[in-house]
Amino acid sequence: MVISPEEIEAVYPRTTQTIEIQRFLDANEIPFVYLERPYYVAPINKGEKVYGLLREALSQSGKVGLAKVVIATKQHLAVLVPSGDVLVLNLLRWGDEVKPTDELEVPRAGVRGAKVTPAELKMAQQLIEEMSGRWEPEAFKDEFKHAVMKIVDRKVKAGETETVLQPEEQAPSDSSNVLDLTELLQRSLKGGKAGSPAKELAQEVQGRGGKTAARKTTGRPSGKTATSPSKRARKAA
Repeated sequence: MVISPEEIEAVYPRTTQTIEIQRFLDANEIPFVYLERPYYVAPINKGEKVYGLLREALSQSGKVGLAKVVIATKQHLAVLVPSGDVLVLNLLRWGDEVKPTDELEVPRAGVRGAKVTPAELKMAQQLIEEMSGRWEPEAFKDEFKHAVMKIVDRKVKAGETETVLQPEEQAPSDSSNVLDLTELLQRSLKGGKAGSPAKELAQEVQGRGGKTAARKTTGRPSGKTATSPSKRARKAA
């Protein structure tokens, strides 16, 4: 069997410039093994009103938005999560990308299944308590990276340098990086019953005419950010 380029082209995902919310879930419902890559989402084109509306609605309801989005011609499953002042679009692994645990030879859950004694459990809990602390990401460094940079600094000071040409990064086109949150709300809430909160929310967004969008970066590990004339967004990790 041979699949022609035309047949592949026909099913190729098209960039829709929108985050299409499929449903809303409790914030703690998605297992962490599905989380893959986070992006910060920021409003552009006077879209602060819709951006804030969606962020506050999610925050107060304790929900997150399960969505589909096309980035660089690839379709992703994603979750839209409020985090303080910003919305984070975290790409997810598809269901068939997470391997089942059935074949792993691990002790069954529970004290009896793990075959541990109360004394052993108490000792382990004491160790956890003694080593507990707060999340401080700045306290942990990439030791390999810092070791390499020390070598680089030493060679620079010794004059052991050479000129190399760094290939220029191709700037992403705006059409593939703009995610329209206004369209997201109107499309996701379309079909709500007249007079329902969902329908009223969609009408209010449409009536105000403000457009909210988000821009992702294609930044490399150097930490460079991409900018737009109105707003700036960064890849979160």
